[in-house]
Amino acid sequence: MEQTQYLILLLIALCSVSECVQRQYHFINVKKTWTEAQIFCRENYTDLATVDNMNDMNELKKSVNVGGLQHVWIGLLKTGVDKWQWSSGEPALYLNWATGQPDGKDECAMMRNGQWHANKCSHSLTFICISSNMNTGLVFVNQTKNWRDAQSFCRQNNTDLVSVRNQNESQQIQNIINDNHRSTNVWIGLFRGSWQWSDQSDSSFRYWAPGEPDNAGGNENCTVIKQNDQGQWADISCNYQFPFVCHEDKLILITETLTWTEALRYCRQNYTDLVSVHSVQMQEEVMNVVKRASTEAVWLGLRHSCTVGLWFWVSGETVCYQNWAPGNGTDEDCERTVRSGAVQSGGDQRWISLPETRKLNFICSRYED
Repeated sequence: MEQTQYLILLLIALCSVSECVQRQYHFINVKKTWTEAQIFCRENYTDLATVDNMNDMNELKKSVNVGGLQHVWIGLLKTGVDKWQWSSGEPALYLNWATGQPDGKDECAMMRNGQWHANKCSHSLTFICISSNMNTGLVFVNQTKNWRDAQSFCRQNNTDLVSVRNQNESQQIQNIINDNHRSTNVWIGLFRGSWQWSDQSDSSFRYWAPGEPDNAGGNENCTVIKQNDQGQWADISCNYQFPFVCHEDKLILITETLTWTEALRYCRQNYTDLVSVHSVQMQEEVMNVVKRASTEAVWLGLRHSCTVGLWFWVSGETVCYQNWAPGNGTDEDCERTVRSGAVQSGGDQRWISLPETRKLNFICSRYED
């Protein structure tokens, strides 16, 4: 009993904030057209660079720290099909439009009386940012800016313009608006665009330079980083030849259906290991990957030990960050079957405990550490 208590205390002591880059960027200093660059990246890595958030953007800029360059290709391409997306990069699954909205003309969204209205992005409104301080949550900014300037302000001073993912969050935002009686129309982070990443990622993160995209000449369907504009983006004709950035995904969804033990063996033989989810950032990456799964849940490298009554990651990391669905991850019945951890491929994508004999898709990791 004393040994078990000692082990538990030791594991708690080992918990620390562990961060890693979920996508590795590779700068290729060879000039190619956008299509030629896409082919090269797909043959040698995963695809032309996708950017999910400002952390990704900062990592990408580090990889292109080469003097004298004017433009560098990334994987954003105009498709001609408009869809509503969140500035933070999350997919727009929950929608709360007012009657008759959106109107099909305007491309940015504001909130009024708890519902959403499309509005011209050039209009000046107050807005709400996602705070960089987890204890604060949301920040009402009592300044009027157009949507793009509001987005830039939030990214420079907080995290991003606010996303609204469910009714509870919608009510929370409306309460903040009500507490600031001077404003009835407030920008949220929803916008409409026709740009798509080469790897078909759902990421709606954009980092356009002021005045971009402008489609000068009517044929600017590809995206470059402008090295002289803090790494912000511009649209340009796909036929120019520039250096480019590829990305290599660190997490790989395997759509074969295997038991947990079979999945573990597969990942260790072909990659590094079954994935460990040790931070909010890693969970967000997992959530993006599992959307393409063909089973209702996907195996993680999470295992329960009946000996000490604890869950652990097979990679050796301590389970500090947790994302269990209600009723999971607590007391396990060691009399019946060995339990392993999976993530739901739908809904809130929480972790669940399942018999290790279930056959599911799984996620392999390329991380060496």
